[in-house]
Amino acid sequence: MREVQLAKRLFTVAEYHKMAEAGILSEDDRVELLEGEVVTMSPIGSRDAACVMRLTELLSERVVGRAHVNVQNPIRLGEHSEPQPDLALLRRRRDFYASSHPGPEDVLLVIEVAETSAAVDREVKVPLYARFGVPEVWLVDLAGDQVEVFREPSAQGYREVRVLRRGESLAAVLLPDLLLPVDAVLG
Repeated sequence: MREVQLAKRLFTVAEYHKMAEAGILSEDDRVELLEGEVVTMSPIGSRDAACVMRLTELLSERVVGRAHVNVQNPIRLGEHSEPQPDLALLRRRRDFYASSHPGPEDVLLVIEVAETSAAVDREVKVPLYARFGVPEVWLVDLAGDQVEVFREPSAQGYREVRVLRRGESLAAVLLPDLLLPVDAVLG
C-alpha cells in the first residue's frame, strides 16, 4: 500500500500574527509557529516552571548589563517559524526589542526546559535553531536529570553535542565567564 501525502497550507509569521490580531488565537493559547505549522506547546508543569524561574534568577544576576534575559518570548526564525523558547540570552538593544522580535543574529543562547517534551525539543526545535544559526542551545532534560549542550550550528544540525550531568558545569560559548553548575540548573 502506498503512503498518501496531503498538501499542507503553511503559515508565515505575518499570517500567524494576523490570526492573533483577528482573535483566532488568543494570548491564552499555548502555541508557537514551527516551520509554518501552528503547534500546541506542552503544558508547563511545576518542575518546568521552577527550573525556568531558577534559571531566570541565576542568569539575570550574571549577565546584567551584558545581555537581556528573554523568558518564554518569541524569536523569529525566517518567514515560517517563531518558536518561544523557555529562555534566551539576547544581545543588548536600547529598545529591548520593542520594534521587532529578536532574530537568530540577536541570540547568544537558547535554553529549552523539558520534563515531558524533551524528544520534541531535541528532534524538532533544536534542528530548527541550528538551521538558522543560533550559536548555542541548552536542553534541560528534567526527566533525564541532565543538560544537553548543542553548539556549532549548521544546516544539518549542531556539530557539537555534549551531555552534562550533576557535578559538572556549563559555560556559554559567547559568554564564557557565565559558569553554572548543572546541579544549580536542575535544582
